[in-house]
Amino acid sequence: MAQKILIVDDEKSIVTLLKYNLEKAGYITDTAFDGKEAIQKIEQNNDYNLVVLDLMLPEIDGMEVCKCLRSNKNDTPILMLTAKDDEFDKILGLELGADDYLTKPFSPKEVIARIKAILRRSNMTPTSQYSTIRIGELIIYPERYEAEINSNSITFTRKEFELLYFLATNKGKVISRDQLLSGVWDYDFVGDTRIVDVHISHLREKIEPNSKKPVYIKTVRGLGYKLEEPRV
Repeated sequence: MAQKILIVDDEKSIVTLLKYNLEKAGYITDTAFDGKEAIQKIEQNNDYNLVVLDLMLPEIDGMEVCKCLRSNKNDTPILMLTAKDDEFDKILGLELGADDYLTKPFSPKEVIARIKAILRRSNMTPTSQYSTIRIGELIIYPERYEAEINSNSITFTRKEFELLYFLATNKGKVISRDQLLSGVWDYDFVGDTRIVDVHISHLREKIEPNSKKPVYIKTVRGLGYKLEEPRV
């Protein structure tokens, strides 16, 4: 069954370009030209597989749309588009729950590659026979996409959980940023590794007693990250 994508952008030329190429690639598309319309359509139609969301929108901007969806427990994958080559905007978009971002101008081929990667990951279920993972006081429940630490439940975005799960199933191993992009974001090319660092920072804030002095997720300078048992 074809997957349905909502394209949200106020530039009609961009919408036309994306609509043509996504439908050519086999997707069903719907469109919205401002943030308010996007939220209304998403609330009325719970069958979108992914949202391509521009940052700069009239009525309600892309950041607020993303924030609204995630605060309402809507975990539809979001690929954010931005005309700004601004580090702050990219990081903020990820913090609000976007799964990935692309900076304009972009090629339709790259958009489709990113969409395929996001959808492929979102359709996957953690394996290992759903076995519970325990690392120190951290307990991970793959079948529920949940975790707790010191008996306190932790709330994650889908991508944060996937990153935590990937690190946990490779406990004690040093994983490079490019390996994490491949394993968690499913990129088959060298991407922007800042997306990894932002999500690592989020995980530390949620599971570490002190995110500035992590005992679970360690940085291995020049190599990457590893998740390990905290040392007593």
